[in-house]
Amino acid sequence: MVKKIEKDYARFREIIKGQIRKDLRKYITHGELIGKRGRYVVSIPLPTLRIPQFRYGKNDRSGVGQGEGDVGTPIASGDGQQQGQGKAGDRPGEHLLEVDITIEELAKILGEELELPHIKPKGKSSIMAERDVYNAIARTGPESLRHFKRTYKEALKRSLAMGAYDPENPVIVPVREDRRYRSWKPKEVPQNNAVIIYMMDVSGSMGDEQKEIVRIEAFWIDTWLRSQYKKIETRYIVHDAAAKEVDRETFYHIKESGGTKISSAYQLCAEMIKKTFDPAEWNIYPFHFSDGDNWGSEDTKKCVDLLSGEVFPRVNVFCYGQVKSAYGSGQFKKDLDEQFKSNEHVITSEIRDKSGIYESIKDFLGKGK
Repeated sequence: MVKKIEKDYARFREIIKGQIRKDLRKYITHGELIGKRGRYVVSIPLPTLRIPQFRYGKNDRSGVGQGEGDVGTPIASGDGQQQGQGKAGDRPGEHLLEVDITIEELAKILGEELELPHIKPKGKSSIMAERDVYNAIARTGPESLRHFKRTYKEALKRSLAMGAYDPENPVIVPVREDRRYRSWKPKEVPQNNAVIIYMMDVSGSMGDEQKEIVRIEAFWIDTWLRSQYKKIETRYIVHDAAAKEVDRETFYHIKESGGTKISSAYQLCAEMIKKTFDPAEWNIYPFHFSDGDNWGSEDTKKCVDLLSGEVFPRVNVFCYGQVKSAYGSGQFKKDLDEQFKSNEHVITSEIRDKSGIYESIKDFLGKGK
């Protein structure tokens, strides 16, 4: 009975995942989904999923709702009040089923649907971790680790050596000396670490809608990268005419105004990498979001020099997402595309509204760097 329940539950989970895949583009742009995130699970509302219900017993005509009575006669409840007295509407009721899915499951679905390749870590990390690997055979051990193939092989060799093997009746009965068991040895493996450095323009032209787009996209980027690395850190930089490092809460809720000097963010990012994140030990992912309105061509030239000389040589990939706003010029993306047209270290993406998040994530993560 238990096995049947487990099988049914597993099938139900597959149905849930199929529904999420079907509507993934909608969920990616759903702000409430991100807000309800816990440490390990995400709650996802599935409005169209219907769970089958079974009714037992005969469907005779003696139950509630059967018998005499005019069409539309209300049914009395146990307290004497009539049910169904509410005002009628012209739309069917909406039924929501809240399901919990782990971050790992969500990352797998995201990767499959966006066809994201698994990331190949850059170089070797000097940080090593010990892991028990079953790569040896022992004569003693728990029965749960008995190696049946090796045990049979030893019994066959003994039988042949003793002349007891009968080809007409090839029955092999292992004895205690024949038994072999899987064993393990500690093995040092590279512990690949990653850091995500988010930079966001918080000048007057970046409104709440633009920041919401950044918040949602950053959640999905985190979800995928955390599925690829054992350890990951996140740093946040905001800038207008000057840049500063902030915590996550401030990053998503800060309100600033004034002009924009993007170079200030790149300068701080480069200093942060030099001081804290050795490229030999860390896989580094800077993401910058702006509406593309920078303070003059001189600052854009400074940005290009900082990226070429200080940032690109140390990072896996640099990603720039341009969020459309009513006040931004959108020029900065054009400048980056023109300057780094054939540079594999830079990826740019234009995010016109929430519906553009889906394709933007694929732009950034689709190359598996």
